[in-house]
Amino acid sequence: MQTIQGLAKINLTLDILGKREDGFHEVAMVMQSVALSDTLILQVAKDSDIHLAIDVPWLAADASNLAWRAADLMRQTYGIKDGVEIQLTKRIPVAAGLAGGSADAAAVLRGMNQLFALGASDEELCALGAKLGSDIPFTLLGGTMLATGRGEKLERLPDMPTADIVLAKPHVSVSTAWAYKSYDAAPVTSHPQTDQMKRAIIDKDDKRIASLLSNVLESVTMKKYGIISELKEKMLQYGARASLMSGSGPTVFGIAEDGAHAQHIAEALRQLPAVDVFVTKTAKSMRK
Repeated sequence: MQTIQGLAKINLTLDILGKREDGFHEVAMVMQSVALSDTLILQVAKDSDIHLAIDVPWLAADASNLAWRAADLMRQTYGIKDGVEIQLTKRIPVAAGLAGGSADAAAVLRGMNQLFALGASDEELCALGAKLGSDIPFTLLGGTMLATGRGEKLERLPDMPTADIVLAKPHVSVSTAWAYKSYDAAPVTSHPQTDQMKRAIIDKDDKRIASLLSNVLESVTMKKYGIISELKEKMLQYGARASLMSGSGPTVFGIAEDGAHAQHIAEALRQLPAVDVFVTKTAKSMRK
């Protein structure tokens, strides 16, 4: 039996550089793991099938789920004849811009590697993960990274200084495909200063990191979902160092001064209707 944690991520920056010939977008993103996590327990099944059980009844537990697909890919790649039972406890909100599905898939890849003593390297697991989703290589490794290409090319950065983070996920759903398509239709002129963010992280300058948060997809998602702007404004009103939408949204995060301040911001946000609020911290790399 293997118990694996799948960590959520936030985007410190998200820039879109153009459309690729393969249909994906060329991106440059500084991504950061946070301690909010899903828990996956894997064990060898008594039969030869994949069994996925999730504590969220409405969430599909079949071949449409990334965790199930990751298990199937591992079995096919390494010729595993045994089945696997996967018990998934969700804490990361679904369709939130926090890479919860990718984190679960990454946890399955790591868990099956350990459960069946396959000896696959991080590089091999990342290559497999990239076949399933662009965020999976990052969620396999975690920490602080610059992601380029379609998100699968990773450059390890020093761990960001530990920060207390407030996450607010409104009860709306944002299609990633819609967000990118809308961006293509009305590109923005203001882009993240990716190189400066890298330097701020290398220098461990937490104030400068906060000042450089930037996500080009805010320009389209916030126009359709006003609650995102409201959450950002509320976080700043209650003293967050900075606030940004993560990924294609709709989750908004704020950087607090400390744990007590994070709880203060969270309590204020919980007074708003139809918003789920979490307090967490930045997380260091699981791999060096």
